[in-house]
Amino acid sequence: MNDPTAFPGSNAAPRIAVIGGGWAGLAATVELCLSGASPTLFEAGKQLGGRARSIAIDGHTLDNGQHILIGAYRETLRLMRAVGADPERCLTRLALDLHYPAASFHLRLPSAKLLPAPLRLAIGLLSASGCSLSEKLAAARFMRFLNACGFRLATDCPVSELLDRHGQRGSLRRYLWEPLCLAALNTAPQNASAQIFANVLRDSLGGGRADTDLLLPAGDLDRVFPAAAAAFIAAHRGTIRLSTRIDTIESPFELDGDTFDIVILAVAPQHAAGLLAGHAQTAALAQTLASYDYEPITTVYAGYPPALRLPCAMLGLGNGRNEGVGQWVFDRGALGAAPGVMSFVLSAHGKRNTGEDGALIEALHAELEAALGRKLPPPLWQRVIRERRATFSCRPGLARPSAQTPRAGLWLAGDYTCAGYPATLEGAVRSGILAAHGALDSARAPAGETAAAPAA
Repeated sequence: MNDPTAFPGSNAAPRIAVIGGGWAGLAATVELCLSGASPTLFEAGKQLGGRARSIAIDGHTLDNGQHILIGAYRETLRLMRAVGADPERCLTRLALDLHYPAASFHLRLPSAKLLPAPLRLAIGLLSASGCSLSEKLAAARFMRFLNACGFRLATDCPVSELLDRHGQRGSLRRYLWEPLCLAALNTAPQNASAQIFANVLRDSLGGGRADTDLLLPAGDLDRVFPAAAAAFIAAHRGTIRLSTRIDTIESPFELDGDTFDIVILAVAPQHAAGLLAGHAQTAALAQTLASYDYEPITTVYAGYPPALRLPCAMLGLGNGRNEGVGQWVFDRGALGAAPGVMSFVLSAHGKRNTGEDGALIEALHAELEAALGRKLPPPLWQRVIRERRATFSCRPGLARPSAQTPRAGLWLAGDYTCAGYPATLEGAVRSGILAAHGALDSARAPAGETAAAPAA
């Protein structure tokens, strides 16, 4: 569709730049290519993927974090198919299975092929072990309340307050609601936005037949999207410039020796703030982004003998008597990676993300032994990857910008702009798509008119 007639008032299609090669920037660039544009993508690093990419460390191909997708990630799955990364090949689909052996808690939803989501949740709650009947009934009432109000709360508040208000206590709170909050928002329940949490529940437990399914990378993250997206962009008249840092966005848009009509800024909010601060029209937006707080994620990889397998691909840690250190451990071998490699995930602030690496690994090894109920051989190797600013802190009432900025021709993409979602891959992808369509619509608008920003 690269046709000048599609852009009134111009003799040529606009030149569009995307700054940032994470999932938001890749999604924006792919969507622009699908629309017939020929965008240029600038990435400061030597590799695409941002905070969700594969890395090589001492001969091991690992991810810079253990990422989880769910069946409700429709836009991510659509773009994966568009660039040739078949979700059925790149992702392992599992029914939601929350298993904490050391706490004798187990909640598993039936297969999506058998029942719609509401019945799956009802049967999963009814058959769950390690929690009382009163807890199960309270959980059912809580979901019924959320359904009745359309998952729209009268006022935002911390997730812990919402759970208190609706009588969510005991094991289901500890092993269902709070872990879901940490996994989705990467923010502790006492700090996390209840409205964003409700949105997550709407699109997962309250969604369609397969929306609650877990989609875990079958191998490394590059295969899931970044590598295929890069090949697609190159094959569709797009350009990728790696190792090209953009420090200023001049007016007109001059980047790395070229001039562009439209720029989509798809970097993390702390980096976007610096690029926006130098222009009067975006100075206030820069101040808002500079005020954000952030949450860490630590991923610990441990290489055990190849014979070690977990009873399920994702296992909960903790026994209910103390907080422990780990939250989840994933069997990478069961997901298509090297057998015996375990990845431990530690989300959000707290004692989980402090301390020395050696002590952390020892504690996680002991918690895995407790979960499996047996002694294990020591790991053959281990690596600790800390993302200290993995996500913005998803708090109640957080000011989040739209894709359209006050500066003409400048658009934002990034999970922080997708106001209804937490800092997830789906939020990043949706934000990139939204910015791409907004940019294209503004370019096609007749001279003197301003296209309205597309709805999120």
